[in-house]
Amino acid sequence: MDGARPLNADAVGLGLRRALLGPLRSAAPTDFDFLELAPENWIGVGGRYGDALGELAARHPLVCHGLSLSLGGTEPLDETFLIRVRRFLDQHQVRLYSEHLSYCSDDGHLYDLLPIPFTEEAVHHVAARIRQTQDIVGRRIAVENTSTYATPHQEMSEIDFTNAVLAEADCDLLLDVNNVYVNSINHRYDASAFLAALPGERIAYIHVAGHYDEADDLKIDTHGAPVKDAVWSLLGEAYRRFGARPTLLERDFNFPPYAELVSELDTVRAVLREHAPAAARQAHG
Repeated sequence: MDGARPLNADAVGLGLRRALLGPLRSAAPTDFDFLELAPENWIGVGGRYGDALGELAARHPLVCHGLSLSLGGTEPLDETFLIRVRRFLDQHQVRLYSEHLSYCSDDGHLYDLLPIPFTEEAVHHVAARIRQTQDIVGRRIAVENTSTYATPHQEMSEIDFTNAVLAEADCDLLLDVNNVYVNSINHRYDASAFLAALPGERIAYIHVAGHYDEADDLKIDTHGAPVKDAVWSLLGEAYRRFGARPTLLERDFNFPPYAELVSELDTVRAVLREHAPAAARQAHG
């Protein structure tokens, strides 16, 4: 952990996907500042993929974003898996490890990120599991606000639930700006008010991504399309309110030419310069 490389506040990153290994390995040094990967997809991987990971990890800081911990689930946490995650984080000098504020298992893996009921009981349950995770991996983690299409057993708002979990677990937040926008349309709340109510000091880094417009009142979080103008605007608002934060462009499938991804990263930098210029200058010393 002591050797983990910190990220500048204005760092921009891409997801480490096997379909992008070629362009990422041959990328210019200024294309991106860090890479994000799901540890589940890389722990124990050897051969040419393992060699590629080692090469990229030696050149770029890594952050890890988990897929299968199921923080909101009822089955006991997989402590053996978390011990392997800790070894992976230490091996690759990973400072940031995040997971979804959701659940994805029930007597087996469900292969989807499902909404946690927004209740006091769920706050205590999830916060305890986050604290247990942090104890095992030996570092604070960040939890990501997730996109939802239904909110079963809702006793409190999403923002109140999120803030209660962050406070009780004493963890950080991975702020997904696209998910805030998607949920604000799907559940008809004010995205700006949601941002304003967040504890900015807990925001470890930011995700920005594309989504699919199913209808005027229904947006689907896909990570398979370019970022839309409304999400760029909300990202700018986040920078104005919270200052610069490391920001990851999420793209999980339907990959465009690599140059188009770099162009979107340049847009992230442009939004940052416009809306948090002082923070951007400070990040460069």
